[in-house]
Amino acid sequence: MSVYLVKGKGWRYDFTLKGTRHTEAWFKTKTEAKQAEAKRREELENPKPASERATDMGFLELINKRLDHVKAYKSNDYYNSYRYYAQKWLDRWGELTSGEIDSQMVEAYLLERAKKRSAFTANSELRYLRALFNFGMRPQRGWVSVNPTQGIEFLPVEKRTKYVPPKEDILRVILVADPDTQDYLWTLALTMGRMGEINRLTWEDVNLEEKWVVLYTRKKRGGHLTPRKIAMPEKLHEILSRRHARRDKRQPWVFMHRYWDRKKGEWVEGPYRDRKRIMSTLCKKAGVRYFRFHAFRHFGASLLDHGNVPLGAIQRILGHQNRSTTEIYLHSISEAERQAIRVLDCEMAENSHTDSHTETKKDSGEIT
Repeated sequence: MSVYLVKGKGWRYDFTLKGTRHTEAWFKTKTEAKQAEAKRREELENPKPASERATDMGFLELINKRLDHVKAYKSNDYYNSYRYYAQKWLDRWGELTSGEIDSQMVEAYLLERAKKRSAFTANSELRYLRALFNFGMRPQRGWVSVNPTQGIEFLPVEKRTKYVPPKEDILRVILVADPDTQDYLWTLALTMGRMGEINRLTWEDVNLEEKWVVLYTRKKRGGHLTPRKIAMPEKLHEILSRRHARRDKRQPWVFMHRYWDRKKGEWVEGPYRDRKRIMSTLCKKAGVRYFRFHAFRHFGASLLDHGNVPLGAIQRILGHQNRSTTEIYLHSISEAERQAIRVLDCEMAENSHTDSHTETKKDSGEIT
């Protein structure tokens, strides 16, 4: 049996039968993985007659149930991405049951998406599709009998260093914004928070006396809102103190707006949900290369790393569970790396000097 351990994740089985790859992860023990593989082989080698098979849920219904779950347990950004991709899938397979969608159909769709958009987009959709079918296959649901994404590998992508705007460009963008947006951008930069975290920030999460704020994220497993406390720099204390003094005491949010709700057919006051469009306008107005809100997190992390702040402290501020995720955010070259290059320079210079000295002896007729 092809059962193996992936360190830090768990056990998985991986085998090929009649030219088709079958794999599933992550099991807590090797025994569980072996049992799951044996069961899967049995299902494939001895399929039930059509009359005995359970009818899989319609694909449209599965998507709607998944979207309801994502809206309740995940971030608004995650929900919007799922809804965007779901519409693409429904255009393709909306009339089918979940069981009628097979691996070949999914792989053909992903290759088409990679050609039209990018391999990165196709890989992103593969993750979302895999989660969709796994959601329906869970024992407590049993809406779907097979996950057609199993065995489909991610397409190779060309990884590039993320663009992190220089300090001057960050300041230019902030300065061309209106006063309310300036406060919002400064709060992003000085907390290194995610856009969703700043949007949901309430005055209960702000302690002006002890100078800290609490940000909540849904990035943790299970979709639970998880808090983290962040110290408040003087600049941020000044901004939040001013906003607190002028706040509408009927509203709990630090940043909010008035907007027209199309469903309700009326004006509503509430927190921001999405402010992505404003960055293209501000960058154009400031005359700088376009960057998005997330760049503030990368920028802040790089500055802290450059100032020799311990990686663990940066990890806690960013709200990352894994150290490896934090390392992705660090774009500055460490002193240890610079020292290594200086050693290389010295070695190369020494070797170059030795080679030059040897050639001089040969030219003068000396035997070496």
